[in-house]
Amino acid sequence: MDKTAPVEVYEPFKAGLPPMKRYWRMLWTRRSFITEYARSELHEKHFDTVFGQVWLIINPLLLSGVYFLLIVIIAGNSDKMRYAHLTACLFLYYFVNHSMSGGAKSVIKGGKLILNTAFPRIMLPMSAWVIALIRFLPTLIVFFFIRGIMGLPWGWNMLWAIPVIIITGVFALGLSILISIANVYFRDIGSFLPYFSRTWLYLSPILYEVTSLKPKLKTFELINPLFPIMDSWSRAIVHNKVPHLDSLLKASAWAVGTLLIGTYFFLTRERDFAVRV
Repeated sequence: MDKTAPVEVYEPFKAGLPPMKRYWRMLWTRRSFITEYARSELHEKHFDTVFGQVWLIINPLLLSGVYFLLIVIIAGNSDKMRYAHLTACLFLYYFVNHSMSGGAKSVIKGGKLILNTAFPRIMLPMSAWVIALIRFLPTLIVFFFIRGIMGLPWGWNMLWAIPVIIITGVFALGLSILISIANVYFRDIGSFLPYFSRTWLYLSPILYEVTSLKPKLKTFELINPLFPIMDSWSRAIVHNKVPHLDSLLKASAWAVGTLLIGTYFFLTRERDFAVRV
């Protein structure tokens, strides 16, 4: 027997943070696992094939076309800015939504890995987030193509979209981690999530802009983290304007808070996963 081989000792579960320095070191040394696991998930869904990669472009394009039919043709609204806002915010929303739905299934789906392999479990929802990011990036190409056809003005203020994407990415990662731990203890979340996602879409400034919100509905702006995110995103990438500082600060607070809370609860409970998955 090799006496130098590392030994994993499994102790009775007790809620609490693991040794953080060792945990983050293990996470860093296994960082390639995150991308490889995400790649295997994409391979399972055939996104690594030519037609799969083309579908990553066609799918958001068809989605955009449906709302074009509803807003421009059926409703008779020819406002280019409104359609551009809807398209851009819809694509960003589905980045958050895919992170959330993928994270919800990540721990349960990785049950065999959890039972047979020692690794930082937080890599599972992180892999779901990577998949959502890969699915989101082609939609930017689609949006810029649509934007060019519509003849909207370009400018340096559009670069503010970069920090907004970073803030949204942090929020989506935190949401993926948080929902993954919640689904371990409350399995009905997986069934409820599609209805929540659709409701969240309608209660967020995606089908409409923040400026058109009625005063009596301003409460939604305070309790919905997507309000400052979508407002900043639309101002930058659609209107070529500098986002409001308070919106960026609120969005950052939601993002960092969600990530910290989700990570804390995940790390304090992940040693309990083996008996629950």
